[in-house]
Amino acid sequence: MKTLTPLATVVVLGLLGASFSANAYDADWKRGRIYYRSVCTSCHVALPVGSINPNTKTMAEWASYINADKHANGKDTVKQYVSKAYRASIKSANKAAEKFADVPDQELLEDIKAFLTKGAKDGEAPASCS
Repeated sequence: MKTLTPLATVVVLGLLGASFSANAYDADWKRGRIYYRSVCTSCHVALPVGSINPNTKTMAEWASYINADKHANGKDTVKQYVSKAYRASIKSANKAAEKFADVPDQELLEDIKAFLTKGAKDGEAPASCS
């Protein structure tokens, strides 16, 4: 009977781990690319800053930027530009904002982060937004 107890414990822990990992969100870098190129890049092109291509930073630099949550030299937050409220405010002029209007903010932020990581200077597919 004592040999079954450790085995049962391993099985229960394995099932618990599987249930937690099943709830994790797998970021969609393709959706992040569409939003970044359609919303972020379109706005930056209109500003003196110009477009900011994903390959201008390393994966660590993008992660640091997103985690710091500071945009426009700290005047705004990154999360502000991913929020449902922001998307609602620009959806009449931006089809991507309209298309992703109901996507949860955190999911969209994770999608953008996945795109920036993949397209970073040292990412698996360095990308520009031309």
